Amino acid sequence: MRIRTLFATAVLSLAFAASAASADKFEPPADDAKNPPPAVALNAFQRFELSPVAMDAPYAGQKGNEVAKEYLQGNLDERVGAVLKTWNAQSAGDAPRTLKIEPKIAHVRFISGGKRFFAGGFAGNSWVYMTVRLSDAETGEVVGEPAFFQRANAIGAAWTFGATDKTMLIRLSSMLRAYLQNNYDKTVNTFVTEAPEVSD
Repeated sequence: MRIRTLFATAVLSLAFAASAASADKFEPPADDAKNPPPAVALNAFQRFELSPVAMDAPYAGQKGNEVAKEYLQGNLDERVGAVLKTWNAQSAGDAPRTLKIEPKIAHVRFISGGKRFFAGGFAGNSWVYMTVRLSDAETGEVVGEPAFFQRANAIGAAWTFGATDKTMLIRLSSMLRAYLQNNYDKTVNTFVTEAPEVSD
């Protein structure tokens, strides 16, 4: 029985490895890649709208990726949503401008908890490349298009039974929150891959 179990585990691990090898050939951004500053400081707007996370083919509809999208949406609603709620509570005047914030999972490989449990590190790394379109809701004028990238190491994710896969999505949400806050009073460059320390 033990031999059968070990054989089955080996076959499953090889299957995951093959899947990883045939995954989308996305080239991650360089460690020092930076987002250019937005066209204007974000305090030029008085209202802020966060759109639902978008995800297109070939990623949409794949179970693991849909799980990642759901987790990311929840983290954005919690972390970014709290900041926007505070800003939206301020006096807006007679003709408020609205900034539309549209996050999108442009590229993703997310290992779900079930796959981590059975294949561990053999399932490979998780990673997400998220783009965000910032635009004037009335005119459609694009103010900024930052991108953010994070990965979860396969071995670390295996030891934590997938916890680091989920933490990766928390870091992405914190990166967008930091981008918005840092560009509220002035405009600055921000890193694509460097996440702020997550304390909440």
